[in-house]
Amino acid sequence: MTFLRPLLIALGVLCTWQAIVWLAATPPYILPGPHLVAIAWFENAGIILENAVVTLAEIVLGLMIGALCGAVSALTMAYFRPARTWLLPVLVVSQAIPVFTLAPILVLWLGYGMVSKVAMAVLIIYFPVTATFYDGLKRTDPEWLDLAATMDASGWATLVQIRVPSALPALASGLKVAAAAAPIGAVVGEWVGSSAGLGYLMLHANGRMQIDLTFAALFTLAVMAVAVYFGIDRLSRRLVPWQAESEPSA
Repeated sequence: MTFLRPLLIALGVLCTWQAIVWLAATPPYILPGPHLVAIAWFENAGIILENAVVTLAEIVLGLMIGALCGAVSALTMAYFRPARTWLLPVLVVSQAIPVFTLAPILVLWLGYGMVSKVAMAVLIIYFPVTATFYDGLKRTDPEWLDLAATMDASGWATLVQIRVPSALPALASGLKVAAAAAPIGAVVGEWVGSSAGLGYLMLHANGRMQIDLTFAALFTLAVMAVAVYFGIDRLSRRLVPWQAESEPSA
């Protein structure tokens, strides 16, 4: 049933999509049917996969760097009290400014290559990882902290052996949010200026009115984003096995 449910959902989406095309009688250059998109994908599989590798690399690198920076920032704020005064306003300001408006500036500073797209993904990923991990570090069970104080544990030992393990479920939640947002940063960066990637391919296909190719690239991006999300979800379950999910009773 676990594998059947996604197939049924995908089949329902495809049927709804095809029904809209039939009922609205939309021309293919406005909304192509699923079969036209499938044909476009197979006819352009080489160029789609070539650009997909670039976008996937940007997403993965952005996740790794953003997660590392976010985790370090959260640990710094949790361990060094004066750091909170400086880092918390930076976090707030980073979310007050629409990240998408920074894309042209990043391309201007870092060029049209992969670096500017990775930087864009990092900016989007940084906040959810930092905020969730820091919140998890603050919400450590007080009884555990009292026990550590009774045993005369140092602040560093308490942080590493008690607060960090208890905050890992929160960090896992932040990483899953980041995984869902990372493709947005990469693709927006590619739209602003790039020479490769699925965003670049969609932009040029749309300009040439190849809407079926645009949808094929979009479908590939969606599959990649879902795969990255569930990959991180599965990894977090393995790394944090003590965080059991609870289902509400009927």
